[in-house]
Amino acid sequence: MRLLVAATLLLLGLPVLADDHASLYQAAGWPEQRAHFNDALTAAQQRYQKTLPPAVFQALVDNSNRRFQPEAIDQRAQAALRGQLNDPRPALAFFQSALGRKIITAETLATRRDQLAKNVNGLPRVEADATRRLLVRHLAQALPAREAGAEVSLALAGVAADSLSQMLPGLLGGGQAQGMIDGQRQRLMEQIGNDLDNTLLYVYRDLSDPELEEFVTFAQSTEGKAYYQAALAAVRAGLAVGQDASNLAPAQQGI
Repeated sequence: MRLLVAATLLLLGLPVLADDHASLYQAAGWPEQRAHFNDALTAAQQRYQKTLPPAVFQALVDNSNRRFQPEAIDQRAQAALRGQLNDPRPALAFFQSALGRKIITAETLATRRDQLAKNVNGLPRVEADATRRLLVRHLAQALPAREAGAEVSLALAGVAADSLSQMLPGLLGGGQAQGMIDGQRQRLMEQIGNDLDNTLLYVYRDLSDPELEEFVTFAQSTEGKAYYQAALAAVRAGLAVGQDASNLAPAQQGI
């Protein structure tokens, strides 16, 4: 009887856990960031329009839209977040707090289309005292910003990959293609890392030093590390860089 009661309570608790993961996905700004990625994808597609024949350009658009279908990105990312993060409640509580909402507002502002266009030639240099620079250095070490930024850059840079592979099948063997992606990923992480402190100083410029310190404390905590590890896995799953588009399941209704 005790086993039956325990099993019943566990089953009753599953929807609550599922709701917490979904709430965290919303609270941490994932839908907005995915929408901003799709805006950047459209801009990347348009850069090819004047240099490719119309039929080839249309194939590029169709293939990249299929790969980066918004609902499919969300589903893959949420599935990874659920699979990697056992307890979403600490991160959910943080991002639902006043500070957490302020952080997400800063992050989503930084990736908005108009802000990217404004800073297309690079972010302004931000002056900061030694205390704030030390806080940002700790934050840069705690956040997977280099890794996540590299995945986004690779995804946008590779919008033509599926079309090229379709037109010239066998151009690159799987191992060779993956080697190129890994090499590009490493170079991108190094490039992002070279200016990461200034990037974080700019993105979180409206946070006070005490707020920044509280953010660092969360990011360095066991719960914060668990969330950001799961978040990086979710970014990689959502964007599926290097995966064959034909193996990516389309979005399903009602999920």
